[in-house]
Amino acid sequence: MAEKAVFLDRDGTLMVDVGYPRDPDDVRLLPGVVEGLTACRDAGFHLAIVSNQSGVGRGYFGPDAVAAVHRRLLDLLESEGVRIDDARYCLHAPEDHCACRKPSPLMIQRSAGHLGVDLAASFMIGDRPSDVEAGRSAGCRSILLCPDADSAATAADFVAGSWPEIARIIRAAGASRGHD
Repeated sequence: MAEKAVFLDRDGTLMVDVGYPRDPDDVRLLPGVVEGLTACRDAGFHLAIVSNQSGVGRGYFGPDAVAAVHRRLLDLLESEGVRIDDARYCLHAPEDHCACRKPSPLMIQRSAGHLGVDLAASFMIGDRPSDVEAGRSAGCRSILLCPDADSAATAADFVAGSWPEIARIIRAAGASRGHD
């Protein structure tokens, strides 16, 4: 059986997007995240965060703020029994044209290499078209988390309005491809 992962955007996907989060006290999990991630883990998926954090490249705050917010997110998830296996952050501004910033698949590919997972058996979940594009470019199936899913025009393989819906999609898609 191939190892598989769910690659996760952070802001707007796992936690409430407050716009360039720099204060750990601003970290609030989105509704259903714990149950959704638990369902992914129960279905045999590794969990990995891949997130653009251009606030550093734009000079809004330093890498220490990203690390503090990340630690708070991990603490909240771990207190609910959810463990993240890997995390990758791009700290560049868009105008830096770096190789790692989504929609580039590089963070996903590096995480997959680290975890030893089959990208074709994996998913990328995010709330922006750049997340979908990164996942598709990496060879993953993609899920766009969009609370107003009916109006979403996207190239995503799936569109979900909530974390419980994401968990159902992953279970169904994984079973239909024989990866569970």
